[in-house]
Parts: sequence; C-alpha cells; structure tokens
Amino acid sequence: MKDALVKQLKVAETILPDDVRRALEKAMDREENPMAKTILEAILKNIELAQKTGKPMCQDTGVIIYYLEVGKDFPLILELNDILKEAAIEATKKIPLRPNTINPWTHENPGDNTGRYIPWINLDLVDGDEAIIHVLPKGGGSEYTCKLWSLSPGLGIKGVKEAVIRTIYEAGGKPCPPIIVGVGIGGGADISMKLAKKAILKPVGERNEDPKIAEVEEELVKKANELGIGPMGVGGSTTVLDIHIDWAHRHPANLHVGIVTQCWAARRATIKVDSSGDIKFLSHNIDLNDIKI
Repeated sequence: MKDALVKQLKVAETILPDDVRRALEKAMDREENPMAKTILEAILKNIELAQKTGKPMCQDTGVIIYYLEVGKDFPLILELNDILKEAAIEATKKIPLRPNTINPWTHENPGDNTGRYIPWINLDLVDGDEAIIHVLPKGGGSEYTCKLWSLSPGLGIKGVKEAVIRTIYEAGGKPCPPIIVGVGIGGGADISMKLAKKAILKPVGERNEDPKIAEVEEELVKKANELGIGPMGVGGSTTVLDIHIDWAHRHPANLHVGIVTQCWAARRATIKVDSSGDIKFLSHNIDLNDIKI
C-alpha cells in the first residue's frame, strides 16, 4: 500500500492529467499574442520533459493534501493516516520532492514534507470495503492568491460573480496562469474554502450537474479570459482554463465565498484500492506496475 502511494505521488508530480494538458494545447492553438504563445509552448515542452524524465514538472512540489473516500469496511482504515505520512516521507527521498513544510514559529523544516497536520487529510466515510484516494500537491504561488470573501447576503449571486472576477484580476500573474479556479459558496468561512479547494480536483471541462450553476461557471470563464491577463501575466486570451463551483446551504446572516486558485501545473492523481489490495489509477491511463521509483 505504501509503495503504491509513493507511486501515486510520483504520477501526480510528473504526469499532468490529460484534461489539463489538452486544455493547454487548445489554449496555445488559439492564442494570437506571440509572447503568450511562446510561454504556452514552453509549458507544454516542460510537461513533456517531466513525463519523459520522471522529474517533477515544477520545482515547487507543493504541500501534500489528500481527499479520501473510504468504505467503512476497508481493511486498512485505521492505518491509513500513518501509511499516508510514511508515503510522503519516502516520496520526498525517492522522487525526490522539495521539502515544503515549515514550522511557522521556529522556521524549522523537518525535510520530509510532513509536520503538524501535514499531509493534510480529508476523510469521507462511505459504504463498502474500497478506498478512493485523491492526492493534491498544492504549490505556494497559487495558494498565495486564494481569498475568502464575507459578503452581505443581499449581494446575492451577482456579488459572488464580482468577487470571483476581482480575485482573478488582483491575482494577475502571481498564481502562474493559465489557472484553474475553485469556488465554494455558502456554509461558513471554513466550509466555503474547503469546498473551493476540493473543486479544483474536477477535470477541466466538467460542468456542474445543476444547469444554472453550469451557466455561471461558463459565464465566469468567459469574463475571466476577457481580462487579458494571459499566461504568466504577459497578456493573451487564456487566463483561466476552467472555473468549478460547489456550494452549501448558508446561515441567513452570511454569504461566504471561498476562492482557490490553482496554477497551470494542476497536479493531482487518484487511485482506487479494493479490499484485496488491488490498486488502479482512476485519474491517469497508466498501470501502477509501469511506474518506477
């Protein structure tokens, strides 16, 4: 199990999901700004070399975040936290990954991408005896431009839209665009940010199941790309690759909007583990046995 999780991290760090790569290719094909086109060509070359050499696609290999959907009868349910932490330590040495966990009080770095609450683990218990494990290595540049808005409920969805576009505008080139944006609406301050971060796991091009929300996603993508920020902030027609919205019921007095930005290196990988120990990738068309560590 630990070896599979190390391989999962390697795939996340070195092989961009097909949906993101295809979106970047389409952005390059339609781009008319020469500088922006050159940057997109360089990004795609970087993606190709990362996969070919087995090296991380960015020097910032992120803070490791997990989203788990674990069946209540999964045999390793009680050991999962320890196994995930051990996998992070081993992956840091073997891939290798840049040590990215800093004690905010002492500035000390343990050197293995673990620490207090890190890797950060989100757990949903479900029926069954299988586990689906999503890993999201989240880089610092795109994390820097995330925002939480506490809006007056009277501003409604119009206010939500304005908050999203303003956040993208103010972020500019800092989060390494073209970016993917997760938007969490409602709940409370913490809930909206949690929903927003999980939303960036959704594939580029996948729309919300609610047609009205899907329309808002498409409207926001169009407006964001009209800002002209472009790849790495040099101008151009593609500032965002996609925007994904999730929501929760809110308190009558609050309208919170969490906005999480994700850089073009939208690293993620998902595996499924059954009760017999059989493991397969859900996010990538690749066999676990083909990954070398």
